[in-house]
Amino acid sequence: MSKPVPLPELAVRLQRLRARLDADQPHWELAALFGRVNQYYLTGTVQDGILLIPREAPAVFWVRRSFERARAESLFPDIRPMRSFRDAAAGLPGGRKVIHLETDLTPFGLVLRFRKYFPCEEIAPLDLVLSSVRAVKSSFELEIMARAGAGHRAVMEEGVPVLLREGMTEAEFACDLYSLFVRHGHQGVARFAMFGVELAVGQLGFGTNSLHPTNFDGPGGAVGLEPAAPVLGSRDRRLRLGDLVFVDTPFGCAGYHTDKTMTYVFGGELPAEAVASHRRCREIEARLAERLRPGAIPAAIYHETMGNLDPEFHQHFMGFGARRAAFLGHGVGLQVDEAPVIADGFETPLGEGMVFALEPKKGVPGIGMVGSENTYLVTPEGGRSLTGSHPGLLRV
Repeated sequence: MSKPVPLPELAVRLQRLRARLDADQPHWELAALFGRVNQYYLTGTVQDGILLIPREAPAVFWVRRSFERARAESLFPDIRPMRSFRDAAAGLPGGRKVIHLETDLTPFGLVLRFRKYFPCEEIAPLDLVLSSVRAVKSSFELEIMARAGAGHRAVMEEGVPVLLREGMTEAEFACDLYSLFVRHGHQGVARFAMFGVELAVGQLGFGTNSLHPTNFDGPGGAVGLEPAAPVLGSRDRRLRLGDLVFVDTPFGCAGYHTDKTMTYVFGGELPAEAVASHRRCREIEARLAERLRPGAIPAAIYHETMGNLDPEFHQHFMGFGARRAAFLGHGVGLQVDEAPVIADGFETPLGEGMVFALEPKKGVPGIGMVGSENTYLVTPEGGRSLTGSHPGLLRV
């Protein structure tokens, strides 16, 4: 079992959240957190409960299940058992005008049950405040992400070539890859902020399956097992000599993720057009990484990069056909898809300690998705990769 999140680390996180609320919402009264990722960030445990943060009183984590496990795992100073919100309300009496919640993820029915015991005139969003606090990682967090990146690199750059064999299906490859991930320290699950996102291992495809349309907001594609669960990989598509293999996966360790994409060429050569497009994507990734410095504006990086591309290169860039991702990179941490994003509209300057996955990719008709992705730490010298620097198109 991982060591508990240290109490000083938890205390600093809570202090930063309170300070940001004071700055952005000077009249805030109570923050109530239902999301288990944010609860973990502030308490160090993942349970069924509610974290209440009053402005004028210490925070209390009320746990329905499992109180015993929460006490065993967490160093948070005030964890109390509850049977229902009635217990939590008795511990924090009085009405409030406004209560801040994670409005992007809290179900409406849960909000109604909560307001029965915590009456208020208004529910206000807490999401942007939380994402801005979590965006800058501490040395404690970065040490974990460095471990995740090392395991991720080893699997993708050294392990995958051993797994690939002629005639295997994408589904068989996905199962073997998941097993290898876990043996290298993967926590077994990848968490996303986007509503309704489900991934088992990641997006992977042999040949043109990596161009197949999906509901996932990313440049790559995948066929998956079936319409009801388009995850893992096809049971029908088998690996053939000359295939391009596309693998886009997150890797989680002690709660924190890295994100990496590798491409492989199985037993043959790719057309010159595909190789040239891949190299161009790699050049773009390197230039993006060089721009990851404190003070840089994500939207400016995005627009300058897109504006400098040759017009013909735009076709099938960051997607295939009309399906294009409107970003070049995204924050990574306790969730794979965190803010900020290298995209239009993100004007807040980068800060040292932020972490981004950069993923310039391009679809090649008849071949598949080329390009790469690595996870980078923002530093004064530019982005430093946590997941290796292999150029991709690794020949197997």
